Amino acid sequence: MLPRGGSFWYTAGMPAADKDLYYVAVKLFLERAGALLILKDVHGGWDLPGGRLLRREFSVPLTRVVARKLREELGAALRYRLGEPKVFLRHQRREHVVGRPAVRIFAVGYQASFLGGSIKLSRRHSEFAWVPLRGLRPEQYFRGGWLTGVREYLALRRS
Repeated sequence: MLPRGGSFWYTAGMPAADKDLYYVAVKLFLERAGALLILKDVHGGWDLPGGRLLRREFSVPLTRVVARKLREELGAALRYRLGEPKVFLRHQRREHVVGRPAVRIFAVGYQASFLGGSIKLSRRHSEFAWVPLRGLRPEQYFRGGWLTGVREYLALRRS
């Protein structure tokens, strides 16, 4: 039973149109010698490694989702140490499919360290870069919620 005048949110009467739907993703702030790994997708946008959960991954630990996404995007030879989640990102974008629908993505941003191995990009990415964190101007690479999240990560690193 909900207390009267309490601070609980009660949404049973809220119209469904007022609620939002998000895809869920994992992103990595993968660092090597003071540089951050970023990827350019085939549509020309820069991004962090990682991506959305699959429907069948509802009960899968996020660390396993990270491992799958890195294998898919960077190849099986990459070695890394996964740290803790540091930033939670919200991003809106248009899909690159018929009709170009707008979607919203909520992502958990993990800090990670590159330990070695080679990078073999997926067909969805055209290039990668290790950008120095010192002096990084994220607006040169990122837009929207990804830009906000990278700025937040940089601020946390400096503190």
